[in-house]
Amino acid sequence: MSGNADKKESRRERALAARAQGTAVAEVEMTEAEKEEAELAEKARLEGGGMFDGPAPGKADNFGPSFKRMIGLLKPSAWWFALVSFFGAVGVVLAVAAPKVLGEATNVVYEGFISSVLGQGFGGAPGFPRGTSRDQVVEALRGAGQDEFANMVSAMDDFAVGDGVDFERLRWIIIAVLAIYVVASILSWLQGYVINVIMVRTMWRLREDVEAKINRLPLSYFDKVQRGELISRVTNDIDNITQTMQQSLSGALTSVLTVIGVLVMMFSISWQLALVALVSLPLMGVIFGIIGPRSQKAFGQQWRKVGRLNARVEEAFSGHALVKVFGREKDALESFQVENEELFQAAFKAQFLSGIIMPAMMFVGNLQYVGIAVLGGLLVAGGNLRLGDVQAFIQYSQQFSQPLSELGGMAAVVQSGTASAERVFDLLDADEQDPDADDAPTAPEGKGVIEFEHVAFSYSEDRPLIKDLSFRVEPGQTVAIVGPTGAGKTTLVNLIMRFYELNSGRILLDGQDISEMRRDDLRRRTGMVLQDPWLFAGSIRENIRYGNDAATDEQIIAAAEATYVDRFVHSLPEGYETVLDEDASNVSAGERQLITIARAFVSRPSILILDEATSAVDTRTELLLQQAMAALREGRTSFVIAHRLSTIRDADLILVMEHGDIVEQGDHDELIAKQGAYWRLYQSQFEQAATDIDAEEALTGSVPVIVTGDAEDEAETEAETAAEQRVVAAPDAHQLGEAVKDAESTASDPRRD
Repeated sequence: MSGNADKKESRRERALAARAQGTAVAEVEMTEAEKEEAELAEKARLEGGGMFDGPAPGKADNFGPSFKRMIGLLKPSAWWFALVSFFGAVGVVLAVAAPKVLGEATNVVYEGFISSVLGQGFGGAPGFPRGTSRDQVVEALRGAGQDEFANMVSAMDDFAVGDGVDFERLRWIIIAVLAIYVVASILSWLQGYVINVIMVRTMWRLREDVEAKINRLPLSYFDKVQRGELISRVTNDIDNITQTMQQSLSGALTSVLTVIGVLVMMFSISWQLALVALVSLPLMGVIFGIIGPRSQKAFGQQWRKVGRLNARVEEAFSGHALVKVFGREKDALESFQVENEELFQAAFKAQFLSGIIMPAMMFVGNLQYVGIAVLGGLLVAGGNLRLGDVQAFIQYSQQFSQPLSELGGMAAVVQSGTASAERVFDLLDADEQDPDADDAPTAPEGKGVIEFEHVAFSYSEDRPLIKDLSFRVEPGQTVAIVGPTGAGKTTLVNLIMRFYELNSGRILLDGQDISEMRRDDLRRRTGMVLQDPWLFAGSIRENIRYGNDAATDEQIIAAAEATYVDRFVHSLPEGYETVLDEDASNVSAGERQLITIARAFVSRPSILILDEATSAVDTRTELLLQQAMAALREGRTSFVIAHRLSTIRDADLILVMEHGDIVEQGDHDELIAKQGAYWRLYQSQFEQAATDIDAEEALTGSVPVIVTGDAEDEAETEAETAAEQRVVAAPDAHQLGEAVKDAESTASDPRRD
């Protein structure tokens, strides 16, 4: 223990020292246990989310096929995508043409200015008479030894000295430029709008497919995939695909078209300047090649540190009471500080590397700008280029570097989006449960006879669970299933619900093999209350009506009264309209369970399955529920899974399971008389009760009075019979609830005597 503490302290000291020196924390060699912890932390982060939304940057295992399939999601919108491509192409053409047209405006102003000043003399040359043509000016300048000036003038449009600026032509050029920019902006807006429509519809279809797929998956799939992992695929991964396709695919199309268009325009203006602009490409490639992989690796390290820190925080919060009980606050704080320091260093390195990419690109762009400006000036002075063309070329050089940077940044985004798509496609490709036959018969309208005939089932081939199970349950009987944990009790009722398919044998409902029925029909006749209550965000009335959409308010209240929901609902501010918040935390665990029982009761099923349904209620309420359920089970086949054997003493049939087999069956008295497996379970609980009584005697100094043996059985039988008679005799649902309430004191009297 001290060795581990010393190791933690050493790591903490190294981390803090590294931060003080401004250096990154060196990777500390981890033990196997620490490596396993890191892997679990990363898995927990991926499943539950972390400081950053969405999955960590990653790579797809099969990039090509997954990327092609992701693009294939757009196939239903192919015509719309073609329209987007057209808008993008036209918009790029206009955007590329705009600098060239704007350069003409510069030429008009500059050359008009030159034509005006030539009449006054320029560069040491004498002035020219008004109306002198351009060619005459060039000839005179060459005769005066002004060759460079003559070359520059010769590159200008034809003019006459004294013409000045052609404002009419300038006006039309400016109008044309404004029109180009307006149309390009409208096309860009239309492109973005259509892209959003395409992406929203595509992701809507993908979510629909995923939701439909989840409903077609067998329950065994959810046994293998954790809930957080599934939620991450349905939410984070699909959102990541949306962002990738919205930002990258549409941007990639525009960027590629822009690069091609700009290159064409640059070479059309000057091949010398175009070569200067292209020199920057290798420099940009070096920047991305050196910094990019290191940045991506640093971000991956940052995500792993985030996962470990989240796991540490979650562990400390979930076990906060134990941390305080054992006085380990200091250890927890030190562990957090180490993980937090390592995350600080990893995040600093990742952000630093990613942050220097843009300044480096700007530096290369500035070098490019200087080269173009110097060489362009020389070309203008030599008469090989016009001033407006240089201005347009500078704009093209800026347009050229920006899409290249965007394309480089899209690479990591596309990798991450494709990795998310691959995870979603894995879900869509998972094996589905066998579909119901088109001619499957509907569930027979019988009384609810359940027969197991040589049923065998196992979750995995190497671990058989139920080997050869056969029994029959008559209508109106209550079957209790007991046994140790892992004996197969819940599995048994899951097979009745057809959540799993049998390995062999068959289960009959009123003589009909359930494997030949439609699952919906089978489950419509079955009501199930699980040990863990599940309620959705909504009012109490809506949660109860979930069991039967057609239930009236009177039926809902009757079910609530019968299950004692009505008793606590009136203490809530809004009564039945009280909205349950997240996890239904505004009601107690026992009240949540009562609501789920009421939900099952309102459905009025032929088969009732209670999987530890009363485990979350107190003993007194449980006794009252037993009386209410006695009436509701009338004429129905009921399966009750219970650990507290006192709750199933009146069951018509008790099945004792061990290792997937029924080792004993009979009623309570028969099984007690056999002194077998059931008797041993009963004795273990009786011994625990005796121990509790001894503890109470030691604490209070008095011996509690307990009715045992025949007296207890007789008293309980009389009380329960009287309660049942009043409940069953109730003529309607409302009086049923009142009868159950009236039976409360009678049902509890034998325990008080």
